[in-house]
Amino acid sequence: MTPSLAAPAVAALADVRFAPYWLEAGPQPEVCPPLAGPTSADLAVVGAGYTGLWTALLAKEADPSRDVVVLEAREAGWAASGRNGGFCAASLTHGLRNGVERFPDELALLERLGRDNLAEIELTLLRHGIACDWERTGELTVATAPWQLEGLRDLPELARRNGGEMQFLDAMHVRELVDSPTYVGGVLDRTGVAMVDPVRLVRGLREACLRLGVRIFEHSPVDAVRDGGASGLGLRTTYGTVSAPRVALGTNAFPPLLRRLRGYLAPVYDYALVTEPLSADQLASVRWRGREGLADAGNQFHYYRLTPDNRILWGGYDAVYHFGNRVDDRLDHNADTFARLAEHFFTTFPQLLGVRFSHAWGGVIDTCSRFCVFWGRAYGGRLAYAAGYTGLGVGASRFGARVMLDLLEPDGRQTELTRLAMVRRKPLPFPPEPVRWAGIALTRRAIARADRREGRRGPWLRTLDRLGMGFDS
Repeated sequence: MTPSLAAPAVAALADVRFAPYWLEAGPQPEVCPPLAGPTSADLAVVGAGYTGLWTALLAKEADPSRDVVVLEAREAGWAASGRNGGFCAASLTHGLRNGVERFPDELALLERLGRDNLAEIELTLLRHGIACDWERTGELTVATAPWQLEGLRDLPELARRNGGEMQFLDAMHVRELVDSPTYVGGVLDRTGVAMVDPVRLVRGLREACLRLGVRIFEHSPVDAVRDGGASGLGLRTTYGTVSAPRVALGTNAFPPLLRRLRGYLAPVYDYALVTEPLSADQLASVRWRGREGLADAGNQFHYYRLTPDNRILWGGYDAVYHFGNRVDDRLDHNADTFARLAEHFFTTFPQLLGVRFSHAWGGVIDTCSRFCVFWGRAYGGRLAYAAGYTGLGVGASRFGARVMLDLLEPDGRQTELTRLAMVRRKPLPFPPEPVRWAGIALTRRAIARADRREGRRGPWLRTLDRLGMGFDS
């Protein structure tokens, strides 16, 4: 830590509660009972996060007579859907740069589909009366070093060529929006991102599903899929079974039910802090009247935003992988990362020295080598999956669900979505252990080194770029 900020950062964490802020805010819903005994359905969905609940809701809206069952290992939204920053982005490709690198021939179409998807999310919230503090604020990407600013200059033109609109801002104009002495400029996307309470969103989707007749069973982890032949696929839980002709998997980074998926996914831990509510004077000191979501333009980047009660959520920077794809509740707590985030917070907003953090938590992200969602089918097309959102699933999960439902059509017909190269192609798989762990660790060090060297990418990152596994935030 910087010596001058070490003591304030530690002091600000003195009374922190190690729990996700969103999951503790607001009334707690009644838990759905676990599955007990055998049942059958037309469609079985595994996972009651965003992907699973969007799949169930869209399926039921398209055909109200369809019997849909959702199986959740804990409670709806307990994992990534309840632990994220609440940035609901139009981008399906983890940003324009990642999109143009991987899908140059269809980026304009993907951007249009992403904008349509964001609009449909908003309409769904209105249609079902889902109150989730939806704010169409846009997102401000800020540069904190001259090399980052140079890397942002061409984004507005790239957006324009693909049907979007962004605005390049110098330091003065960025600081008129949000005031930090670290900002040297930025790019504003006014329409492509909304802020949302992620837990109220997932719980609203859950309630909409229940009202439409979807059967949701919580505390019902699925531990096996079997091929039942003419009777469909069988899902086994602790105390029951489901038989269904079609199955959709939305299990995020958790150990997948399909062995083939293990090579494509790396569970990476992300961490966040939330401050106590800011006073009127504290809020005025940072301006932020437009309540935009923010992210900085480093390779190791922070994301941050205001909550509805004027706390600042501050997350990102560290992305921690544990050997063997380890996922464990104990990894949600990382004291070193929390202290580092607190120090970075006060570096960005020195005018807020003395503010304390109320919550700190971590959660696992389903990362893949192309940094955006991918799809696939198994069991002769009777099972479909969507995974690999890499932290940008709040909005893209609805699109992921739409594609899964198209992939599960019994006659195998193609649609505009299933014809996409993005849907037809898989990311490159990660190597097996111990090479996987070593490669990810080497990549993290190389990214940090690039940030220290004004963005210059060393031999390892250039090699990953050539292999199609490079990442530019």
